[in-house]
Amino acid sequence: MNRLFYLNHTPINFHFTKNSKDFVVNEVPLYPFSGEGEHLVIEVRKKDMTTWDMIKALSAHTGVKERDFGYAGLKDKDGMTTQYLSLPKKHQEKLETFTHPKIKILSQTYHNNKIKIGHLKGNRFFIRLKKVSPADATKIKKVIKTIRTQGFPNYFGYQRFGREGDNFDYARRMLQGERKERNKKKRKFFISAYQSHLFNLWLSKRVEISKLFEAFEPNELNTLLNFPKESIKQLKTQPHFFKMLPGDLLHHYPHGKLFLCDDLESESQRFSKKDITITGLLPGHRTKLATGIASNFERDITTEADPFIDQMTGSRRFAWIWAEDLEASYKSDEAWMELHFTLPKGSYATVLLEEITHSPSN
Repeated sequence: MNRLFYLNHTPINFHFTKNSKDFVVNEVPLYPFSGEGEHLVIEVRKKDMTTWDMIKALSAHTGVKERDFGYAGLKDKDGMTTQYLSLPKKHQEKLETFTHPKIKILSQTYHNNKIKIGHLKGNRFFIRLKKVSPADATKIKKVIKTIRTQGFPNYFGYQRFGREGDNFDYARRMLQGERKERNKKKRKFFISAYQSHLFNLWLSKRVEISKLFEAFEPNELNTLLNFPKESIKQLKTQPHFFKMLPGDLLHHYPHGKLFLCDDLESESQRFSKKDITITGLLPGHRTKLATGIASNFERDITTEADPFIDQMTGSRRFAWIWAEDLEASYKSDEAWMELHFTLPKGSYATVLLEEITHSPSN
C-alpha cells in the first residue's frame, strides 16, 4: 500500500542500496548483561546474510541446536548488522576455532537468562545516501529538524509484506479457509502481515485526519468530519501534528503501561513532550480496544477481521515514534548524505528514510 506521508515537501532524489558499507545496524540491548550465569552471550557481526543463516553456521560448528540459541530480533539480510546471541556456556570453547567469511564474533560475556525475542531497547542505524544534490541535502537537513521534534508515523515497512507485497492478501484468504497452510511458523508469519496491513491502513487514515486539522478551520472541519463541535475545537488546539482522539489507547514512551485517554487536553500536551504516544490495533483476541471517536476509526479498518478474530493473537503498537540522536552530514565532494539515528524495537529505518525523502527506499 502507499503510506500517507505527514510532511508536505516534494520528493528528494538519491541512490541507496542495502550493502555492508552503506547500511549498518547495531543492536542496542535492553539492559547490561550480568557478566555471570550459565548462558554465554556473544556479540556477533554479520554481513549480507540473515540472522537464521548466521545461527545455522554457528550451530553447524558448535553442535548447539538452533533452537538453543537465543536472540532478541531478526536483522536485515543485506548490509552490516551487529546483534547479541546467547547459547549454553558449556559450548564456549568450540567458538575459539570458529571462522566464517561473513561472520565475526566481537565480544563475549555471560548472563543468567537466555536472550528472548523482544529483549532489546532498539537499533542504531547508519545509512549512506548517494547522488544527493546540494539543494536536496539542504532539504534533508530541514526535514530532519522537523522530525527530531515531531517524530514520525510508525508504519510497518515493505519488508513485512513479502517480495510482491501481497502476503497480507494470502493471509486473508488463508483465514477465510480458501488457502491451506499447515506450517505453524508460516501461518503465524502470514497472519502478522495481515495485521500489519490493517494497522498501516488505520495509521494512514489517522495521518489523513491530522492533515485535515492542519489545513482547515473549525467551521470547515464541522462540515468535513462528523465530530462534536467541542472535540473539533480541542483537536485544533493540540500542539502536535498527529491528533489524539477521545478514546485513544495511549502508552508511556518509550516504556511503561497502556492506558485510556480520559483527559484529552493534558494527555495531548504530554504527547507533544514525548512522554506518551498513541497506539494502534493489531486485531486479535484478548486485545484492548479504543473507545469513543477513536474506536470509530479503528473499527472502520478492523471490522473485516471479525469473522476470524479468534485465529489471531492481537496486540497494540506505537502509532507515533521519535528517532533518537538523529543526525545528518553531507559529503559534498562525493555527493553523499550520511544519516545516524536510533529507533525503538520493531520500527523500520526504511519508513523513516521514506518519510524524509518521500521516495521509495527498496
